[in-house]
Parts: sequence; C-alpha cells; structure tokens
Amino acid sequence: MCGIFAYLNFLTPKTRKEILDCLVNGLRRLEYRGYDSAGIGVDAEVNGDLMIIKREGKVAALQAALYEMMERLKPDDTLNCHIGISHTRWATHGAPSEVNSHPQRSDSDNHFLVVHNGIITNYKDVKTYLELHNYRFESETDTEVVAKLAYHIYQQHQDLTFRQVVEQTCQQLEGAFAFVFKSRMFPGEVVATRRGSPLLVGIKTKLKLATDHVPILYSKDNRGRGIDLPLLRRESSRSEFTPLGEDHSAEYFFASDASAIVEHTNRVIYLEDDDVAAVTDGKLSIHRISRSVDLESPQSREITTIMLEIQQIMKGSFSSFMQKEIFEQPESVINTMRGRVNFDSESVVLGGIKDYIPEIRRCRRLLLIGCGTSYHTAIATRQILEELTELPVMVDLASDFLDRKTPIFRDDVCFFISQSGETADTLLALRYCKNQGALNVGITNTVGSSISRETHCGVHINAGPEIGVASTKAYTSQVLGLVMFALVMCEDRISLQPRRSEIIGGLKELSGNIQLVLDQDEKVFNLAKELYQSRSLLVMGRGYSFATCLEGALKIKELTYMHSEGILAGELKHGPLALVDNELPIICIITRDPVYKKCVNALLQVTARGGRPILICEKGDIETQSLSPGLHIEIPHTVDCLQSILSIIPMQLL
Repeated sequence: MCGIFAYLNFLTPKTRKEILDCLVNGLRRLEYRGYDSAGIGVDAEVNGDLMIIKREGKVAALQAALYEMMERLKPDDTLNCHIGISHTRWATHGAPSEVNSHPQRSDSDNHFLVVHNGIITNYKDVKTYLELHNYRFESETDTEVVAKLAYHIYQQHQDLTFRQVVEQTCQQLEGAFAFVFKSRMFPGEVVATRRGSPLLVGIKTKLKLATDHVPILYSKDNRGRGIDLPLLRRESSRSEFTPLGEDHSAEYFFASDASAIVEHTNRVIYLEDDDVAAVTDGKLSIHRISRSVDLESPQSREITTIMLEIQQIMKGSFSSFMQKEIFEQPESVINTMRGRVNFDSESVVLGGIKDYIPEIRRCRRLLLIGCGTSYHTAIATRQILEELTELPVMVDLASDFLDRKTPIFRDDVCFFISQSGETADTLLALRYCKNQGALNVGITNTVGSSISRETHCGVHINAGPEIGVASTKAYTSQVLGLVMFALVMCEDRISLQPRRSEIIGGLKELSGNIQLVLDQDEKVFNLAKELYQSRSLLVMGRGYSFATCLEGALKIKELTYMHSEGILAGELKHGPLALVDNELPIICIITRDPVYKKCVNALLQVTARGGRPILICEKGDIETQSLSPGLHIEIPHTVDCLQSILSIIPMQLL
C-alpha cells in the first residue's frame, strides 16, 4: 500500500513554493498508506527539464530536504501551468532507500516519470525484455520497468499521444496498480490509470462545471497481447470535461484517497479499473481500451460530491490517528446504527439490502470473505449468523479462496468485507463469485469504492474516515453491521424473538459500555509499559472471544513488531501449552458466556505451569479474577455476540 498525490494547475498561477507545499501536504494526508520513503517530481528551473527529489524516511524528511533546497528551486517563480507528482512508499520490491522510492524514471534524462501504488506481477518478464533492448535498471522496484516500458513504446511509435503510450504500456502489465505519469515529451499533460488499486480525480474550478458526468471514450479493441502491438487508433470525435464560460482555468488533483483532496475540493471522479484519465490543455477526458461486455456498465463517470470534512482527517488533541479513532468508537457505533435500529419497536432496517432479503433467505449458504481485520470480523460474527439465519456460514481469507478456486453456486450469497472497499484480493474474489452467478453483498466503510460499486447490494458501516494504518473503529462497526444483518434475517422467526430482543437491548447500551472500557486507558497504558520489552505474547480465548484473540494479536504485530499469536483456548493442549512458563506474557479473555467453564479450565492449565496470565474479564467477576495472580482489565457485561466489540478495545489500546 502506497500513497499517490499529483497536482495540475492550468491557467491558475501558482508559485513554485505553493506547488511544493501542496504536494507535501497531500503526502502528509496519505502517510498512513506508506512511510518508509517519499518523493516528488516537478518541472526544473531549466525549461523542459524534470526534477526528482526523493528521501528515505517519512514525509518530514522530504519536507526538510525541500526546505534546504528552496533557494535553488526559485520558490517565487510563478507557473501558469504545471504538473507535480508525488508518492509516499511502503516497500514491497526493494528495501527503503532513495533509489527505490518514487517517482521512478525511464532514463537519466527523465523522459518519463511514474508514481505507482500496487504490485506488477509480471515485472520480471518485462524487465528481461527491456534488458534485451539495452535498458539498464538502477532500482530494485517493479515500478521502474513501467517508466522504461513507456519510454520504449514511445521511441518505437513517436506519433502516439501521451494517453496512447500509457494505454499501450498498461496492456503489457499484470497485477494490481494505480499510476500517474508525467513526461518531458508531453509538457502540460498528465495521464493516470488504475487496475485493482484506488485512484480518484479531484476537480476545482472558479466557474460552475459544464457537466456532472464525463463520458467514456473507447479505443478500437481488436488487438493482441504481445510487446509489439499495432498502434492504438480511435475515432476522431472528442468528448472532454471543461468548465463553463470563457474562463477555462482549472486545478486537478489525483490521489489514492479522498483525504488528500478534501482540503482543496469536494468534487471528485472515482476511476474504475482500466480507466485512463488524461488532462491535455486543461481538458479532462476518460478513456478505456475496449467496451465492457457488461451491458449495465455505465458509459460515463459521475462527478460526485464527497461529504468528508477536513476536521475528520485531523488528529486534534490525540497523539496519533489510531488513538483518535479508538476513542471515536462510542460515536462510530451510533452512526452505524443510526436510522437502522429502532429500539422502541425493536425493528432493524438495512436499506441497502432490504430488497434482496427474500432471495438471501432462500440461499444455500453464506460465505464471508475478507483479509486481515475484515477476516476477523467474519470469524467474530459467524456464530451469531449461523444461530439466527440457520444457514451454513463459510469463512474464507480472500487470497486462499482464490488459490483454491472454491466452487461457488448460483444460490450462494457471498459477503465481501473491506474497510476501504479496494482490497485487491477481496476484489478479485468478488469478481470470481460474480462470474459464477452468486449474489454479492458488500460490507464497506467507503462510499464509491470498487466493492460498493461492483456488489449487487451492501451495507455501508458509516464509521467515518479511518486514517490510521491499523483498523479499529471500522472493525467494531463491521461486526455491528453483520449482527444487524443477522437480526434482519430472523425478524419473522417467532422462536428467536427472545434472543433477538436480548441482542437489541445490548445494542442500546453498546455506546455507553464502550466508553466505560475507554475510561481504563491509563490502566492499559501501565500494562503496556510492563510488556513492551517482551519478545512474544499469546492471546487466548474461546467462542466469540476467539476473533478478539486473532485481531488483538494482529494489532500487536502490526504496531509494535512484536511476535504475537491468537490461540483458541480449546486447542491449548494440542501444542501451545508447551510454550507456557512464568516468563511468557499471556492474555486470557474470559467472559460469562456459554463457554465460560471451558475457558476457566484452560486458564487453570496455564497457571498450573507457572503462567501468570493477564485477564480481560467482566466487571465485578471476583471469582474469575481470583483464579490468576496476574493483572486484570474489566469490561462491562453484555450479550455474548457483542462481547467481542468490548473485549477488543483493551487490545487496541494496548
């Protein structure tokens, strides 16, 4: 995961310093997507030349380098038209370093520059081809082959437009990517495209926009797949975005996430896979190589208004975005339920899927598919879904689901869970299931994301923007969203009404209970000071708490780089018990649910071998606390299927 931000000002005078500040601020908004190196590509002081400035480390290191160079960069020079591209990297190919950071270049003269988010899976084949044509590589990245391939295609066919060069280049690539290209051969132009990685275009004009839709233009599609392809041609008709009136000044922003754009404009276009967006002479056009076989595929891209507020992407008084998002959970769960749960009538309505409920009730099975935290959401809700729907529920990691080529039937219902709605493996699994004829349901936090557009129906969890790398409030809202779905599915089952009422009562108290857990922040902080030098940590639980163990262990690994493992308490005697001694930190999650006695047995096995487990247990449960000499963290009692929402919060704080 990397962050892309590019800025084009057309007939909008900006000083070089203003442009550089805009690029750096955009990267700061995207630093959660990558923080091991950063770089920018801008026009040099010498007319026609391009300049790359890159630094290893966080965006602050790049900003410091620009500050030192500022006088040489002629910061007060005014530019009427300029394209700047920038990138913050999370290393995948090649170690964090200046030479491996982006933008990557085609050659020492910077004929083509590119910033990239994603992974090119066939880059070695393309690299071998280019090396046979005497290209020499300076980095270890998969991205450098893209810039060199674009230059190679341009040299072979110099009558191609910039957009056509990029189209030809992408035709040779496999994998997931989002690109923004800049070239000294095409001054004043920028081209962006995506396949499997998010990319959006922000538009800012002084006058009203001429249209709320940008039509898609198609190139001819009778083409093969080799490196040496025939030239792309298309009809002479043109259809482009331009502002109304005589003032054609405009500013365009390209970014991986709306958080980098919202301070400049709220009018955006979400690009879809294989869209190629090109800006030439200040006019935006969107192209595709070929027309989709899907008759329902839109023939234009809508300019949408994002409702994100700048305050939502600021840290405020918190030390980090993650801490802020943890403490927003009392509010975020209310937002997830708002307009959906009526506590007086005990009714639940999910508008995004209500028309499909009869079809879902007739299905063969439910499949929950996700990656990482979203996969843990599926595990956390599997039991309540099985109980209230009385349907078999399968849980799969998206990557493994694809590797197995899992059989999918037309009467299956597949749920695709993703905070961003852009998770590459989850998207590929979605398309696989769609081709098999299954009903696809999205559970996402991002309006306009690929998953929300490509599923038949879905639930937006409305948790608010999540900037922190480690998911927190999205996890609790995803769990809540699937619990609400289970309640909708059983609303006409008389035998399940007492259970349903119990859960709705738990939902009513959920926000206040979360706040009670957050009030123990200082206690968890003191615990963290005791544990932070440990080399390993085990988290143990059973039933609804097992998902908390997996998610808590993931958070510890993700943020502290400490080995941590979530263990099902029922499997303790099948190997993990051998690890237990008085040195190994162990966290046990034990609540008064149907598996309480089994969890106590596991706890006694741990203490019998000298373990001193830290307990996460219910408030006032003196009996359980007396079983372990270690520390304990208390959480309020709630209905069992919501207990995982409360028990994960101490792990997030830890």
